[in-house]
Amino acid sequence: MDTFNTVVKFFVDCGPFLYPSLAMMAVGLAIAIERFAFLSKARSQNRKLWDEVLPLLQGGKFKEVAALVERSDSAIGKIVANGLERMRSAGRREDIDHAMEEGMMEIVPRLEKRTHYIATFANTITLVGLLGTIIGLIKGFTAVAQVNPAEKAELLSASISVAMNNTAFALMVAIPFLLIHAFLQARASEIVDSLEAAKITFLNLVGRLAAEKAKESRPS
Repeated sequence: MDTFNTVVKFFVDCGPFLYPSLAMMAVGLAIAIERFAFLSKARSQNRKLWDEVLPLLQGGKFKEVAALVERSDSAIGKIVANGLERMRSAGRREDIDHAMEEGMMEIVPRLEKRTHYIATFANTITLVGLLGTIIGLIKGFTAVAQVNPAEKAELLSASISVAMNNTAFALMVAIPFLLIHAFLQARASEIVDSLEAAKITFLNLVGRLAAEKAKESRPS
């Protein structure tokens, strides 16, 4: 019970500057949960589809690959679909690469969407906490100037303690938010790297199969 009372007193002592910080914390947590779920789903879908697509690509079964990626809404399905579509109109590696790169340019912003708000909230909450501390100190020193000298030390100590609660709360929220932001950025970068690797593998397989087909068609 003492712990609960201490926590309640801590929040009460923070004053009105606590409310905008709590609002930003709630929004930031919602974004973090949504982004984590989205990136985890995207990562799982990409791995599952690529495990199915790769053996078909290695066997040159492009029609089966096209049918498979058309039924998928995953990022890697979009990129492979773009590559297959360009293959029908242009066989050059550069053209296929450009088509798949267009798909990447559409996908990457979706992976990084809203993540930057978490770092923004972390910085803003820190500044709001510092502002609350400064305002609290101003009020504390103003109040101390108007009381009996014998009470000044005790009142000043209490005022400083209350003012510092704002900074303490801000740091308790901002530090995890920065770590969460770094984690989500790393997860998004990992997915982008896997898409780049899949794109290169696709291009290499297409080039190899095209070279083998050309070699077989030459008169002996």
